[in-house]
Amino acid sequence: MTTPTNPQFSDLIASKQAAQWVWEQWQSGQAFPIFPETCRPLNAIQGYQVQAHLPTVSGRQVIGWKIAATSHNGQAHINVSGPLAGRLLSGQVFESGATVPSSGNRMRVAEPEFAFTMGQDLPPQNSPYRLPEVMAAVATLHPALEVPDSRLAPFTEAGEAQLLADNACARHFVLGPPAPDGWRQIDLSTHAVEAQVHQGEADRYTRTGSGAWVLGDPRIALTWLANQLSSLGITLEKGHVVTTGTCMVPLELAPGDMAKADFGVLGEVSMHFSV
Repeated sequence: MTTPTNPQFSDLIASKQAAQWVWEQWQSGQAFPIFPETCRPLNAIQGYQVQAHLPTVSGRQVIGWKIAATSHNGQAHINVSGPLAGRLLSGQVFESGATVPSSGNRMRVAEPEFAFTMGQDLPPQNSPYRLPEVMAAVATLHPALEVPDSRLAPFTEAGEAQLLADNACARHFVLGPPAPDGWRQIDLSTHAVEAQVHQGEADRYTRTGSGAWVLGDPRIALTWLANQLSSLGITLEKGHVVTTGTCMVPLELAPGDMAKADFGVLGEVSMHFSV
């Protein structure tokens, strides 16, 4: 079986053009069904090539990474066969309790996630990283909320290549405080999380999940990312944050909602979705 390629997507100019084009759509708030033919990525490598130019065309720094589609439900929802990596960009990250913009957000969901901050670089290497190696490079664990979005409409039919070029639906991200010492002794695969969504004084709903949603264990997801970046020749850098994918069915939001995720002994994280 051959990998589809776009004969017009054959040089640096095309990938930069695609990145510039998608960033312009983000700035204008426009949605689109498909990339222009002259710069449309048709496979994962081309999608990652486009994504790599987003920091330059946006004038923002990469402060970490997100992983999309780390559950079978998530993969089925967007019609992909495995996880996708996206860059977290400066200007899109908030502290717990912040108000996150709702304007222009078409997905309107928040995703409770286990996030890790790296304490050491994990550079590209020939052999795969093993989970103990990756966890030894981690500095802290955090409860987090991702507020994703896409300029692809419908994003569920865009396919892997275009989703990657659209930064794997990365939009806004809320990082909670570091978990207390001792978190390494906790089995994250079975660790329960409870989330609540409120509108003013009214409780709208409660939802539960666990680390098992995240490729079976958030630590497995982090190891997947380290190896995915290694295969692309990218270092997972000290200080970078990695959010590992939703640990429950995403929380549907309406403007004015407050979402809170309680990770038990690991802490809490919350956000307001602006009116």
